[in-house]
Amino acid sequence: MSILESLIGPITSILDKVIPDKAARERAKLELLQLQNSQELKTIEARLSAIVTEAQSKDPWTSRARPAFLYVMYSLILFAIPMGVISAFRPETADAIGRGMTSYLAALPEPLYALFGTGYLGYTVARQWGKAKGTDR
Repeated sequence: MSILESLIGPITSILDKVIPDKAARERAKLELLQLQNSQELKTIEARLSAIVTEAQSKDPWTSRARPAFLYVMYSLILFAIPMGVISAFRPETADAIGRGMTSYLAALPEPLYALFGTGYLGYTVARQWGKAKGTDR
């Protein structure tokens, strides 16, 4: 069974929850089934296969790259907790920190954000595929 074949079921259940209009939902499912037989599917399958192979690598630098990147992003999000405490006692300091972080994040190039999204999606798909296959717990 290919990677995408194992994902068709979960994707269609997501479509059932995300698309409220029954006709639109059925069109999306039909598109997904048509995609299954197209050349585009082969390209996506090759990309997913590379992601899965990379995630299963014995090399710790390769196999842990995506999770480490996600941990960095999570730590940035969790930084909001101490910022809330700082703002309660020193609002001007919290405001200055916020302006500095906003300026820094705005200066990051757009491809870096695209890389994060791709890495996050790839890691999630690889984990889901591993769980469906029974190799990951």
